Amino acid sequence: MLHSVRNIGVTAGLVSSLVLPAAFSPAAFADAAAVQAEILERLQRLESNQLELEQQLKDRDARIRELEEQLRGEPATATTVREQQAPDTGAQPAPATQRAAAPEAEKKPSRLNTHTPGKGTTIAETDSGDINFRFYAYTRYLNSNALDKEYTDSFGQTSKVDRRQDFQVNKMNFYFSGWAMDPKFHYLGYVWTTNASQGRDAQVVVAGNMQYDFTNWLTGGVGIDSLPGTRTTEGNFPFWLSVDNRLISDEFFRPSYTTGIWVKGGLNDKLNYKLMLGNNLSQLGVDAGQLENDLATWSANLTWMPFGDYGKGFGDFEMHQQPVTRFGLNYTYSEEDRQSQPDTEDVENVQLRLSDGNIIFDPGLFGDGIIITDATYQMAAFDAGLKYKGSSIWGEYFVRWLDDFKGPGSSGLSFNDFKDHGFQLQTSTMLSPQAVQLYLSGSKIFGEYGNPWDARLGINVYPWRNKVVRWNSELIYLDDSPVGALSLPYTVGGSGPVFNTNLEVNY
Repeated sequence: MLHSVRNIGVTAGLVSSLVLPAAFSPAAFADAAAVQAEILERLQRLESNQLELEQQLKDRDARIRELEEQLRGEPATATTVREQQAPDTGAQPAPATQRAAAPEAEKKPSRLNTHTPGKGTTIAETDSGDINFRFYAYTRYLNSNALDKEYTDSFGQTSKVDRRQDFQVNKMNFYFSGWAMDPKFHYLGYVWTTNASQGRDAQVVVAGNMQYDFTNWLTGGVGIDSLPGTRTTEGNFPFWLSVDNRLISDEFFRPSYTTGIWVKGGLNDKLNYKLMLGNNLSQLGVDAGQLENDLATWSANLTWMPFGDYGKGFGDFEMHQQPVTRFGLNYTYSEEDRQSQPDTEDVENVQLRLSDGNIIFDPGLFGDGIIITDATYQMAAFDAGLKYKGSSIWGEYFVRWLDDFKGPGSSGLSFNDFKDHGFQLQTSTMLSPQAVQLYLSGSKIFGEYGNPWDARLGINVYPWRNKVVRWNSELIYLDDSPVGALSLPYTVGGSGPVFNTNLEVNY
């Protein structure tokens, strides 16, 4: 186009040179010169405007290319948008090496309103922190009408078994998490409900914690968290084979949630640890006035994954193409008293029970006038697991000691301690990758007051091939269950089959 404009100017000059001699006069010469000058001036302005327009188009194309690269998460190849839009101050542009070292926040696309399955959605993101929201809930149909109607404990006492058939929105949890002021400082707050226990203490729990990442191998935390005494209290809820209920041996032996302080981290890429000091074994439903002031509860675990990341889940939903294993070692110590024990229906309650289901603090359990008010709890657990191509097998062994009994009449006890042990075993396979999972599991307790056990067969269906929505159904068989609660599909003393099906959302 520029060549065309220049040609027009040349043509105009030739025309004027031909016309002027034919009609020569001073006035005509002056008029022709003025016309020629005006034409040349217009052509020069047109050429200048065109050059400016072409430069604007080049700048726009450069900005579009850079924005596309940033959206793809690639490093920019041209001057950054911020530099292009900044006013010209006369300063020289920064060297390419300095531009490459720009803050990471300027290079990555915004995560606002993005969703990660099982981890929630970022609902706010600023220079001083962010907020993530996660929602968890499930609805359960339970039928335990086939259980035996009565149960006789090891002391010869017969009790009625609480059989049920109902629908429940069994749990509804709201989690808010993120970082504040420093990306190493994390917070978690949540509202946690057990709707099957409506009207009971601690049916609604508001809790949370805060953590700071000092190094890759050291994170410090304070607040409410689970004591790491067994595999299911290491922070892997809700990625279990069953929906929100453990095998009876795990429920019988484990510690629970309490307020305390902890340190954790990775000693290397295969070995992880956590050590926690807390108020008691289970604080949900227990007020501060019920607690002793000696801080005599602590728990620790060590996890080794020698062949890669084993993952949080118990099954191999991720379809590992190479075998992966994990080995875990846990220990918990707590000096418990009768007052600091939660009620039997409080959320995540943990009671010190005999293997026949009786709570050791029940007045008169071991004889008239005898009441145990204090006891020392120690529990060790070891677990090992293997995952490969959608299949998994995992097991855990428990040993628990109860001793140092105190209280009115305790000098007349015919024993000094209780020692119970047991195990659980779980295996699963993906019938259809990331869609249908079949599992089989069971556990047994070897106790001084009975040897209860349970077994179950279940299936998980993931309609969207992720862990956000799951439909679970399972058939459980119980033999003298020593544990139970309204929120669980089993009850103390239950013997016989139980069926439950659950629709779970972990968004």
